[in-house]
Amino acid sequence: MSLPSSSPPPSTLILFSFLVIPLVIASASALTASIQSFLLSHGLPGGLFPENVKSFTLDPNGLLEVFLDRPCLTKFESKVYFDSVVRANLTYGRLQGLEGLSQEELFLWLPIKDIIVYDPSSGLILFDIGIAHKQLSLSLFEDPPPCKPPSDSVVKAKKKEQMVSAGLESLR
Repeated sequence: MSLPSSSPPPSTLILFSFLVIPLVIASASALTASIQSFLLSHGLPGGLFPENVKSFTLDPNGLLEVFLDRPCLTKFESKVYFDSVVRANLTYGRLQGLEGLSQEELFLWLPIKDIIVYDPSSGLILFDIGIAHKQLSLSLFEDPPPCKPPSDSVVKAKKKEQMVSAGLESLR
């Protein structure tokens, strides 16, 4: 007398993998599509955030939190660093008080404070990096960019930036 096997037959595993793997891929692409649709419905370009967005939330006060798989680096016109969580106050056409997003300018990593689309028909988007405003073409942000893990030198520069920012905040 043989005891029943506790593992499913190979045909069940093959069928399971054909059903589950496409669902996982579809849900990841649906999330990317949903953040794109969400941004577009709020007057912002759909490709502002990279393709590795895990989830996002919007609280009743307008605080948008976007969660990424990991911190990453991409390029629009210059290099842009995304922390694993990016926060901002969302109003129509604006992300204000951004946290977790920096842009490289002249070998320095500067935090992006605000992203604003004043007039979509102008074809321009404004990035406020504190000391300057930078206007870019909206066409750069049509599709979510691929985002790669940052190099060690970028991670070190970001840590240094955070220490300097913390020191400046304590002086205020």
